[in-house]
Amino acid sequence: MTTAEKLVSEALDLPSPIRAFVAERLIESLDTNTATDLSPEWKEEIEKRCREVDAGTVNLIPADEVFEKAYARLS
Repeated sequence: MTTAEKLVSEALDLPSPIRAFVAERLIESLDTNTATDLSPEWKEEIEKRCREVDAGTVNLIPADEVFEKAYARLS
């Protein structure tokens, strides 16, 4: 078993909240190059929106629903 396979296997044994935290941090690490291109205002807005999603204080709309409405308006 490779190191990566072992790491994934061990990570899958973690409790769900910890797996979510690890996954989020790994995904964030992939975005570090593009984050430097954002203005401080946009970074603040993104962080605010992420906090709102995490807190459950916003209504999320599935992407397919959003695209369906957008395409309907174009027709």
